[in-house]
Amino acid sequence: MGKSCAVGLYNIGLSCCINSLLQSFLMNRYFTSILRRINVPFGTAERKASVPYQMLLLLESMQRAKGKSVRPFDLIYCLSYHVFVLHDASEVYYKIWNLLKDQIADTDLVERLTDLYTTRLQELLVCQKCSHEIKIDSKRLMLHLPMFDFDSHRIINLENSLHCFFRPEQLTKENMCHCEKCNKKTEHMRGAWLWSHRLTKISYLPRMLTLHLTRFHSKDGNRTKKVTHSLAFPPELDFSQILTLEQYQPDAKKKVGYLHALTLRLVLRATSAACRLPAIWQFQSH
Repeated sequence: MGKSCAVGLYNIGLSCCINSLLQSFLMNRYFTSILRRINVPFGTAERKASVPYQMLLLLESMQRAKGKSVRPFDLIYCLSYHVFVLHDASEVYYKIWNLLKDQIADTDLVERLTDLYTTRLQELLVCQKCSHEIKIDSKRLMLHLPMFDFDSHRIINLENSLHCFFRPEQLTKENMCHCEKCNKKTEHMRGAWLWSHRLTKISYLPRMLTLHLTRFHSKDGNRTKKVTHSLAFPPELDFSQILTLEQYQPDAKKKVGYLHALTLRLVLRATSAACRLPAIWQFQSH
């Protein structure tokens, strides 16, 4: 096959969720440049149990393939997934990520991998009784975006979902935080000052931004339901149009930029009986 031909992965049982995630990794040239630099495990058993090494072998198989797809048997076996059980995509993603970080011995490669995928946030908590503030730095592999706003109305596009994600939140009842000054749990405002416009900040935006749509919703503590309505994606995601200057204050040494091109979008439709291959849209990268 010509170099421009796309090579996919066979669905084995109900493995289409896993295949979609593997393709999102292996079609990323920044990720594969890290993968090619790993140290090959010495023993046969170690190689069979190494997720980074098995991903590298799968990548090479896809590049040598003469057909339209290859079978990811060894990697799925390495991940210890039952192919006839449906899996949650975010859980699989976290498992692959944790195994990659744990099994790559080169600390410089692990740091490069972390910088490639991890978003850094600074969260501000303000006590509603004494106005004592707490700043919390955190790292996120994914931003878990809502499909409903705070009034339980459907969100129709990705930009509005991000607006809701960064919107200030009142922490009450079981979500109250401990205030060191009051020495007890009190109500807090998360993400904003009451007397100013300061919001939760992004201190580092990675080159590969992972967004997870929260497909389960519970209204007023009632039964949790799976969300099935659609959500529109733009070809490009311009954070300068979504976040304020106060919300986006990147590390100058590691600044990537406001603009993200959605270079790969996976849409998966699955039931307990059958799976369809994911649909893939490719946009021009910036």
